[in-house]
Amino acid sequence: MLFSAIVFIVETKTYKKRDKHLLMLFFAVGCSVPGSSYTIVDHTYDAVVVGAGGAGLRAAIGLSEHGFNTACITKLFPTRSHTVAAQGGINAALGNMSEDDWRWHMYDTVKGSDWLGDQDAIQYMCREAPKAVIELENYGLPFSRTEDGKIYQRAFGGQSLNFGKGGQAYRCACAADRTGHALLHTLYGQAMKHNTQFFVEYFALDLLMDSSGGF
Repeated sequence: MLFSAIVFIVETKTYKKRDKHLLMLFFAVGCSVPGSSYTIVDHTYDAVVVGAGGAGLRAAIGLSEHGFNTACITKLFPTRSHTVAAQGGINAALGNMSEDDWRWHMYDTVKGSDWLGDQDAIQYMCREAPKAVIELENYGLPFSRTEDGKIYQRAFGGQSLNFGKGGQAYRCACAADRTGHALLHTLYGQAMKHNTQFFVEYFALDLLMDSSGGF
């Protein structure tokens, strides 16, 4: 089973003075914490995602669109998460500007990590990157375009063709200089479309587990 009962203890920024164990107890039974001005409410979800940057939003979308009742806990409103600061773009061997190959992308990435990166993970990322970019396009991300309507790709350092022997690659798909901004707005819209429940300006405090390690 992908997810069983996942329970997080959450609190808003407005509640600063707390007894951690007392908070856990009253969260579980849904009673008011003495001295507080609000009631702790017990929520039940199939899955809880902590964080609403690009990765967190995409995880929430994947769960929600497969029918899981999903909540996303975030310290900030999702479109203010730090992904918004990413200006450059997304590297993917689409080959829209010149011939390209995900294996060349993988070579550049492994080399760029000084051969310290997890090569299995790098292989997966580079192989699947074109599909991820097309998925974002289908979600509605407003990528910059070439004159013939293809996704525009710009050149960045560390990109090469033919395993470093073929010159500069043009591999970075972008939405002008605000790719992160466009990405967050697109993913947040998709998460809302799939009825993801957001807890904005909340924190996860504890993950409760039983003696067998289950949630």
